[in-house]
Amino acid sequence: MKRRVVITGMGVLTPVGNTVDEMWQSLLEGKNGIDKITLFDASSMKVQIAGEVKNLNPDEYLEPREYRKIDRTMLFGLIAASQAYKDAGLDNADIDRDRFGTFVTSGIGGISTIKEEAIKAYEKGGDRVSPFFIPHSIINLVGGVIAIKFNAKGPNIPVVTACSAGTNAIGEAFRYIRDGYIDTAFAGGSEAPINELSIGGFSTMRALNSSNDPARASTPFDKNRSGFVVAEGSGVVILEEYEQAKKRGAKIYCEVLGYGTTCDAFHITAPDETADGITKAIKLALNDAKIEPEKIDYINPHGTSTPYNDRLETLGIKNALGEHAYKVNISGSKSMTGHSLGAVGAIEAIITAKTLQEGIVTPTINLREKDEECDLNYTVDVPVKRDVKYAISNSVGFGGQNATLVFKKYEEDK
Repeated sequence: MKRRVVITGMGVLTPVGNTVDEMWQSLLEGKNGIDKITLFDASSMKVQIAGEVKNLNPDEYLEPREYRKIDRTMLFGLIAASQAYKDAGLDNADIDRDRFGTFVTSGIGGISTIKEEAIKAYEKGGDRVSPFFIPHSIINLVGGVIAIKFNAKGPNIPVVTACSAGTNAIGEAFRYIRDGYIDTAFAGGSEAPINELSIGGFSTMRALNSSNDPARASTPFDKNRSGFVVAEGSGVVILEEYEQAKKRGAKIYCEVLGYGTTCDAFHITAPDETADGITKAIKLALNDAKIEPEKIDYINPHGTSTPYNDRLETLGIKNALGEHAYKVNISGSKSMTGHSLGAVGAIEAIITAKTLQEGIVTPTINLREKDEECDLNYTVDVPVKRDVKYAISNSVGFGGQNATLVFKKYEEDK
């Protein structure tokens, strides 16, 4: 028998807020978190803007010995996990630590560590590379440091699927709990890619908006969109088996109901022009959740502000939901947060959970000119009240990765 899975804790670091409540309020206000890069001198580069985490004080969450030397990606993951753990009330909870898993991932891991140590190796020789280079670079240690801090002795499995990684991480943790392998899990993603190497890499492949105008850079579904904006951040949720959560009196945000994932098997970066992969991911998730497309009230889309993604995701949604697609509220949160790669799916899952809980759809900002091929019900500029009972969060990644989660509003058992 399949077990029910719920979200009982959430934590985030984003360009629009360093807690869930701060982020949520910023989204309701339509606050833009994209600005000039300050983490390095980008004045000579074509792309000079990004979504940076601001005003972060690690001392509020961690001891200096825990964060002083680790990569920024690991730091973000630890802080978001600490928030989620506290939010879930797990400090003194009687749970089986051997059945407590960690599914926290990253798209590219410790890229700043890789950049810094590569410079050192070429300038001073390979023997001067830090002994922390490998552990601070590899993706599994984002979850590894979380597992160590919180004594989570179940599986530590980082699902590395580019920009769908955070969504896939939650989906795989959901399956592990639903199918009885574990009872509790950290799930999500973390990313800190704002440096010369990664900004330059995305820029030269022409994936980024290069206008350097923060107010017109991330414009999901706008006819004049021209690329995404790199961001940093982290999102981590606590997933629990429902009966355990209920027994210990946990606060429940929502229920995870279904998960679908596919690969286009088409191109290393471009999505399939038929939108077959994203269509099937949505349908698989709906089938897994055992609900009809007409039940969906809200979608948080991948919505990257690239010409291909927005058009083909729109097509995939229409293919999967039929005429009902036009009745669903859709909000492109990357218009405010930018695109934090492997972390963004988890951040957007948290936004979706809050939408279910609060009954408010946050807006898409910067959508000024309608694209004829992006013709769905995008919530523009101001929030909309709606009783959302079922919601979808989509993610798409390089390599043809597609991932969809279906969530249900939590209502007390009668």
